[in-house]
Amino acid sequence: MSKIAIFASGAGSNADRILHFLKETQSNIEVDCVLTNKKGVGIYEVTQNHGVPLFHFSNADFKEGLLVLQLLHKRKVEWIVLAGFLRKVEPILVDGYSDRIFNLHPSLLPKYGGKGMYGKNVHKAVLEAGEIESGISIHLVNSEFDKGEIIFQAKCTIEKGQTVEELAEKIQKLEHQYFPKTIDQFINEVK
Repeated sequence: MSKIAIFASGAGSNADRILHFLKETQSNIEVDCVLTNKKGVGIYEVTQNHGVPLFHFSNADFKEGLLVLQLLHKRKVEWIVLAGFLRKVEPILVDGYSDRIFNLHPSLLPKYGGKGMYGKNVHKAVLEAGEIESGISIHLVNSEFDKGEIIFQAKCTIEKGQTVEELAEKIQKLEHQYFPKTIDQFINEVK
């Protein structure tokens, strides 16, 4: 059984999908724990509903990284999944989990990646540029924002006059459909 930790900073819809998928498919991957840097957000309810331990660390703890790394090693976590985690992963974690950290980005990288490019900021930039399609990129994390090896992409068409909210909804459907499956397939191929 491979152990993963999910890092989340918000509502937790992708974490919820991952937990459901792994349970429904009887995967040999287990979500050992969830780590967050925010208090009172939706991920608390998600972890409670699934009976998964949740650990809160301050932004300073995530930046320094040692306490986070110690917890992950103590719990024998092999992989990290960033599911709406709105912080750059610090070098201590990138080095400690080299090629073992997944991130989901709401655009077709390398376009619309980098610092400040998350959520609606990405969708707004895509629409303002007049793109005819967008999508998701699932990639491994390295020391640069959104520059790690891309392991999967899925596309959707942008309709004329589409709003940021409508595009966000389309992208979220792709995230929920493909993120859990891609994680499961990638980890099982590596093992």
